[in-house]
Formats: sequence, C-alpha cells, structure tokens
Amino acid sequence: MNHIIAGQDAHGNDIKLDYIDHGQGKPVVLIHGWPASYKMWEYQLTALTDQGFRVIAYTRRGFGNSSKPFEGHDYDTYADDLKAVLDKLDLQDVTLVGFSMGGGEVARYMGRHGGARVSRVAFVSAVTPFLLKTADNPEGVDRATFDGMIEGLEKDRFSFLQDFGKNFYGVGLLSNPVSDATLNWTQAMCEVADPHATIVSARAWSETDFRQDLTTIKVPTLVIHGGDDALVPPKVSGERMTKFVPHAEFIEYAGAPHGLFIPEKERLNRDLITFVHGGDIQKTADRY
Repeated sequence: MNHIIAGQDAHGNDIKLDYIDHGQGKPVVLIHGWPASYKMWEYQLTALTDQGFRVIAYTRRGFGNSSKPFEGHDYDTYADDLKAVLDKLDLQDVTLVGFSMGGGEVARYMGRHGGARVSRVAFVSAVTPFLLKTADNPEGVDRATFDGMIEGLEKDRFSFLQDFGKNFYGVGLLSNPVSDATLNWTQAMCEVADPHATIVSARAWSETDFRQDLTTIKVPTLVIHGGDDALVPPKVSGERMTKFVPHAEFIEYAGAPHGLFIPEKERLNRDLITFVHGGDIQKTADRY
C-alpha cells in the first residue's frame, strides 16, 4: 500500500494516509464520503484514468486502511491532511472532487489554504454549505436527526450501517438501484472505519459551517446533487450552493439518491470528465 505522512498523533506516531495514484496528465483528486474509503471511487478511478487524467484518491484519517489516531477528526485537520497530499505529490492545476463529507474538505481547504494548487472544484452530494439548523441557518436539519444517527452507531454500529447503506443508495421495496453485492461491499468498506472516528466525524460534517469557506472559491465550480437524496437533502445543500459560490454550476440528477456515484456512474463520470476538460456540462445534462 502507498501512504502519505500527514503529521503525527499524540504519541508521536506517523499518521499515514492510504492512497492510490493512477495515470498521467492533469491531476484529479477524489475525496470520499462517510464512513467509507477511497475505494468507493472504483468506477470513477477507471473512467477518469482512461480519459488521460492522473487520478489520486486517498482515505482520510480514521477510515479504511489509513491510520486511526484518536484525535484530529475535525475539518481544519482534514484540510491540512489534504494539503499534505497535494504537497507531498507536488500536484499542480488540480481538480478537487469531494463527495458528501468530502465536500467539506474541499470547502475548508479552499478557505484555509487559499486554494493553493487547485484550478477547479466539484461538490457531489456534498454536506456544504451548512447542514445543522441554527438561528442563522433555519434551512438546516434539526440536531435531533444527527443525534439519532449517533445513538444508532453507539447501540449497534453494524445494524446502523446496514440500514444506512440502503438509504444511501435509495433502496426500497420498489427501488433497487444497486445489487445486494454492492450493499455488502459498501458495508464491509464502512465497517473498517474506526468506531470513534465514525462518530466524531459525523459530528464534524453535520455541525461544521462552511459558508465562509465557500465565499473564498474563485475557480470554476461544479455542484452535483441527487434529487431524491434522503440523507443530505438538496434543498439544504446543493440548491443553496450558488448563494455562496455565485459562479458555480448546479446540476440536479432527477431521482438520484445520495450515493449516486454507482447508480448514476455513467452520467457522473461523463460530467466530471467534461468539467475537468473545461467543457459545457449542460450539453451533457441535456442528454438525460
């Protein structure tokens, strides 16, 4: 396995981020969602590499095969870890693609590190701009919803992940957008995450306000969100993004769930390829 060192934990041990680096050409960095690993990008890694891009995907601390320190599960640290990836690989002219929780890394990196090395950003089913309902964010989600998730994880993490996977992909009595094998693969990937990191990071993505970070973004920006996302509703997230990033292009995938990177993989791959090339996403969208 390849690792990038992103600082040390409280005991002086190196924090190693597991990553994959395929292809040559303009770099695209893929940032995964909660509580998965870079392996969730399986279909995007192949498609983007085949189009002549250098594709890097890494697993954040606490998840997958990366180090699992007790501390550092906050977005300032996550953004610093992303900076370590870009710096250690000396990447330039980068397109960042953040899915769900990973969209928070993109936003915080752009705000905290001035968008260094980055030429484009894409938010897919992202938790931005701010999920939690507060006095100055009345469009958000009630805290009780997130408290219920934490309670479910603490009671029976494995049962929670099983139910979460179905909601993630929009599986129901009359809807089977992914196979049982995909559900099992997703659960196995998520079970590897550290239980403590899973809980603490859930608080981070549900309670962190990215609105100020988003206003610093000046590079071309793409926002993709599933119209039937039951976990991160588009009215709370994707539909609000242009308020903070006025030049962003927002594309809604009608009927798509939160985990659209598999059931909508052909469309997502095509849109990301078009975006990295600087093409017209709307022409791609009009095909659907």
